[in-house]
Amino acid sequence: MPLTAVAIRHVAFEDLGHLDAPLRAAGYAIRYVEAAEGSVAALDPLAPDLLIVLGGPMGVYEASKHPFLGDELALLRARLAAERSTLGLCLGAQLIAAALGARVYPGPAKEIGYAPVTLTAAGAVSPLAALPANQPVLHWHGDTFDLPAGATLLASTDLYRQQAFAFGRHALALQFHLEADRIERWLAGHAAELRAAQIAPAAIARDAARHDAALRHAAAAVLTRWLFASS
Repeated sequence: MPLTAVAIRHVAFEDLGHLDAPLRAAGYAIRYVEAAEGSVAALDPLAPDLLIVLGGPMGVYEASKHPFLGDELALLRARLAAERSTLGLCLGAQLIAAALGARVYPGPAKEIGYAPVTLTAAGAVSPLAALPANQPVLHWHGDTFDLPAGATLLASTDLYRQQAFAFGRHALALQFHLEADRIERWLAGHAAELRAAQIAPAAIARDAARHDAALRHAAAAVLTRWLFASS
């Protein structure tokens, strides 16, 4: 029987991207669950071999507007308590932090575009060590969070200290987007946000073209190392 991976998706264009092929190569059958369709509550938190919570434009603190966020937090609390493999990307990382009891809140400014992260000492011996030195990654967030109790900080930027953390061997939370590919879909889907932030889509598109091949390789390497370490 193949391993099972369930990916919770919040907007159609933020999918597994660069992570899809290495997951399938590692023997996972992938199923998407669309958060806005209300199907998160029906998920068995312990059933998938791997749960991946993807990004989205909403804030963890907006559960009154998006009730599915409460369902995701309940799912994550149960899953993390059972030490089941869980990966969070951007909003997914923030939801993992909240499920572990940390505060999630608006950050100092939008951080959108390609820039490197700085690994901590722990990050340098983690799966994130597969990132080439000074490799730009895609940032697309305006929220941040406190580091949960018992978590290990793995990476930072000057603007956002909490860029990645591990919780035991079973949970990895990345504020940045290693998975992002087909960036033109992101530029269209987030056009209003980019316009409000006065960020030129063409500059992001140029950086995406420049870094996509390296990031595809890096994403596969980071994911493969983490899957091996968390199994």
